[in-house]
Amino acid sequence: MGEQILQLTAMAHGGSALGRDEQGRVIFVPLAIPGETVRVRLAEDKERYAVAELLEVLQPSPHRIEPRCRHFGSCGGCHFQHIAYPAQLGFKTEVVRDQLERVGKFTDPPVHDILSSPAPWQYCHSATFHPAQEGRLGYWSPLEERVIPIEECHIIQPILWQLFEDLDLDLTGILHVTLRAGADEELLIALATEDVEPPLLEVDFPVSVAMVLPTGEAANLVGDNYLVQRCAGRDWRVSAGSFFQVNPGAAEHLVRLVGRLATLAGPQTVLELYSGVGLLTATLSAAADRVIGIESNPDAVSDASVNLEETDNVELYQGIVEEVLPALAGVPFDAVVIDPPRGGVDPAVIDSLLEIRAPRIVYVSCDPATFARDARRLARGGYRLAEVSPVDMFPQTYHIEMVSLLTL
Repeated sequence: MGEQILQLTAMAHGGSALGRDEQGRVIFVPLAIPGETVRVRLAEDKERYAVAELLEVLQPSPHRIEPRCRHFGSCGGCHFQHIAYPAQLGFKTEVVRDQLERVGKFTDPPVHDILSSPAPWQYCHSATFHPAQEGRLGYWSPLEERVIPIEECHIIQPILWQLFEDLDLDLTGILHVTLRAGADEELLIALATEDVEPPLLEVDFPVSVAMVLPTGEAANLVGDNYLVQRCAGRDWRVSAGSFFQVNPGAAEHLVRLVGRLATLAGPQTVLELYSGVGLLTATLSAAADRVIGIESNPDAVSDASVNLEETDNVELYQGIVEEVLPALAGVPFDAVVIDPPRGGVDPAVIDSLLEIRAPRIVYVSCDPATFARDARRLARGGYRLAEVSPVDMFPQTYHIEMVSLLTL
């Protein structure tokens, strides 16, 4: 496909800078930066857009820096190592605003500047690796369309990298391996396998090992099947199959934002969907009279029961949100807090929320596009998008966390 010169004008959701060709068609350019002039070759030519390979930066952005990692550009774990961190923050704020305007159809959406991560490097206390063809573990490479073995990683905590280097694992039947570090540097290896037979594994220092079953539940192999994480001034039990934010420092932004936007005081009742291990539940229960949480993962519900054992105003329901919600019909809720997976909220849940009609909905999202879609549905049902606060939970990547308030 032919080469061309482009002026890049904006950052797209997904991590590519974009420009337009002479016909006005959008061209996405990975590893480039808005404001740059670049020479590219079209790699994927569609009718309405194209994806180009960056051949040369003719006029670099003042924000361009040298990436730290030798794998950057081929490994799919990071997308922004070539951009100075303050500029990453600015681009992410603009991406959130753009998604709300284009996908959500909001005019002048109320988006605050993104809150930065306390640590832009070595922040991840959890990392998932996949078997590579070379018989080693690695990350998926979108460029090579395969898992590539890695020799370094600068976004995971150093103790995890040490565990990765010391790990000797029979990869036969392994789907993926998740390494986790606890608050006091306890270590956990979570294995997902094709069958229930555990693989052979050797490490040179104490570590817990668990198998994560297809149900999401974890079975002990060695030691405990959970770690203790520290966030918002206290400890949290997190099982191998349970979700917890990978950046505890940035997660404290989420906790504070949810507490502020929920504006709870006195005898109020809160509904929390996708309540996990209770990280947000604890903040809500401290300010409300009653909190009802729904979570599908049985291990996360067990963790929450431990984490909230000194709390007497929380009711936890285990099950799929859209299946449990009808059982709560008729309960008057003063606020709803939602923290769904990346795919957002099922349409049936949106319908239930529009029937519940709580005065305030606090929506925690890790994907601006799916949030914009869901916020648009809620707005059609009478809600107003009052505030959007992005949080940089994932520095060096295009991923964005955000906490938003919708009101009646």
